[in-house]
Order: sequence, then C-alpha cells, then structure tokens
Amino acid sequence: MAILNSWWEVQVLCDPALEDTVYWRFDNLGSKGISSQQRGTSRVIRAYFPQHRFELLDLSALALRLKQDALCSNLMSPRVSWQIIDEEDWSKSWKEHWQPEPLGDHFLITPAWLSPPEGNQRLVLKLDPGVAFGTGAHPTTQLCLESLEMRLMHDSETVTIADIGCGSGILSIGALLLGGKKAYAADIDDLAVHAAITNRDLNHLSAERMPVIHGSLDAIAQTLDQPVDGLVCNILAEVILDLIPKLDTIVAPQGWGILSGILLEQSKLVADTLEQHGWVVATLWRRQEWCCLNVRRA
Repeated sequence: MAILNSWWEVQVLCDPALEDTVYWRFDNLGSKGISSQQRGTSRVIRAYFPQHRFELLDLSALALRLKQDALCSNLMSPRVSWQIIDEEDWSKSWKEHWQPEPLGDHFLITPAWLSPPEGNQRLVLKLDPGVAFGTGAHPTTQLCLESLEMRLMHDSETVTIADIGCGSGILSIGALLLGGKKAYAADIDDLAVHAAITNRDLNHLSAERMPVIHGSLDAIAQTLDQPVDGLVCNILAEVILDLIPKLDTIVAPQGWGILSGILLEQSKLVADTLEQHGWVVATLWRRQEWCCLNVRRA
C-alpha cells in the first residue's frame, strides 16, 4: 500500500534545449515541485510527485515520451531515473539543489533556510517551496514576476490583485513586496494553501494584506468587497480558458491581467477567447516555448 507522505523524485539529465519540454511534461502530470541546475553542459531537472499517483509503468511511459521528444528535436537522449523518498528527504532535496537567484530587475528569490548574499540590493523574496509549484525557476513564473514589476513600478500602494492558482504564493508575495496594497491568493490544492500561508509568514506579510483562500475564482469573488485592480494567473492554458468568461466578475472595469502557463502554440486560442469576452491583449512576452499575456479590460 502506498504511503501518502512518500514521493517519487524523478530526475532527468538532458540537453538544455530540452528543458522546456521536460518542464511541460512535468507540469501536465501535476508535479508538486520542480528544481533545475546546470551540470557541465547539461541540465539536471528534478520533479516530485505523490507516490500514490503513479505506478512504475507510468514513470516508464514518461521516460519513453521524453526520449521521443529528444529524438524529434534531434537532441541527445535524456537519462531518466526515479526513486521513492519520504517527506523529510523531499525537503532536504530542495535544500541541496536550490540557491538564491536574481529574477527580473528587483527580486532575489531566496530559500527560507539561506541568507541573501552580503551587499544584496534586491527585494528578498523568501520561499520554502513545501510541496507547491512556484519557486521562480520556471519561465512562466519569471514572466509573471517581471510583468508585475512593470505594472507596479509606479503608484502601487493602492493596487489590489487576485492570484488564481497561487501555488507557493510567490506572485502574491512579489506583488506586495513591490508595494501592492493587497493580494488575494487562492488555490484548490490544500498543500498549496499551506505553502502560501507559510511563505506569507516568512516574508512578514499579514493575513490582512495577503488572505489565502481555498478555492478558485468563485471563492475569491465571495471574499471580495469590491473588484480588484488586476489579476495574475499562472496555470495551464486549458484552465485559463475555462476561467476567462468569469474573469470580469472580479476585476474592475479599468483592470488588467497577467496570464501565463501558456505554450506559445496555445497563445492564439487564449488571446481570441479573451477578446471574445471583453479583454484586449496589450503585449505577449515570450521565454523559450512559454508566453505571458498582459491584458486589460476593453
């Protein structure tokens, strides 16, 4: 019988050009955390899944898909391995493979157990990833934080946002560190809610400034006393498409949105759906095969 607090740690050693595809595969499988580091000329990517979610056959199928992905791209075949680790080892693995990393113009994403380097002038965003996606390593998270920098550079102290699918809470925390007034962070995953609360406290933010809500858009709508100025949503495109018809119910008439977790090939469908529901796509930012749509109410 599977133990619920045991985890599959899946490790992929691959050509850096395959990294986006590996992330995409892991995201689609519902990874609860991903780390990436350089090893020589290759990348080592680790992802974590609850043991009860997968059998050995599932992991073998994943390895085969990754090798097929590499073959289609004329890249070196990746080396895929896995092992079962317990909750304590899962946490240790994060601590071994994750170091402070600058992001955008303002942030230094810093593991909770480390201190920022001496002389650091950046905003320190502390994270303990727990078992929730969102450490700043993924291109979509980076694009969202950089978009928030652009949005909140001026007059941010009155801005309120909704963070749908908040994961570790990194985007809500980032918005508040930039000077935002309030961020409603919501996720349907119990583990993500716990991680977001933990990270909120690590960054000395109050529950009043960053309420963490179990649920999605509807749960945020029930919590609001007035529409927010903007929203961030870094989840899969398929989920964003389902949310689009209701986004205007929580965002002010002059409001804006930052949407990511979208593969470039999916961007036209998402943009078209947004325009059909009263949104204008102002910019599309791309990083590798992922993109981030900066939108506003029409």
